[in-house]
Amino acid sequence: MLCSRIRTALSARLDGEELPPGLTARRLDDHLAGCQDCRRWNAQAHALTAGLDRATARADGDRAAAVALLARLRAASVLPGPVSPGTADTGGKRAG
Repeated sequence: MLCSRIRTALSARLDGEELPPGLTARRLDDHLAGCQDCRRWNAQAHALTAGLDRATARADGDRAAAVALLARLRAASVLPGPVSPGTADTGGKRAG
């Protein structure tokens, strides 16, 4: 099974969403048991989610804290830079 499909399912599971058709929690766990790269990816996804949960809890209703959080995420290469109006769905290039 492709790791990209597993990682999509791991992300869904982390977000409390349904798993993609044909994948079960057991299949995910079996894959993780044998795939160090996916275990690492899963650990990083869990850490990122936990960090975002903590940071957004502090930033709730505080615009300056939210802006600072976004700046830290961009600095860590987790988020792309600022998006210009009209470019959000075009990979940063103006649709035309």
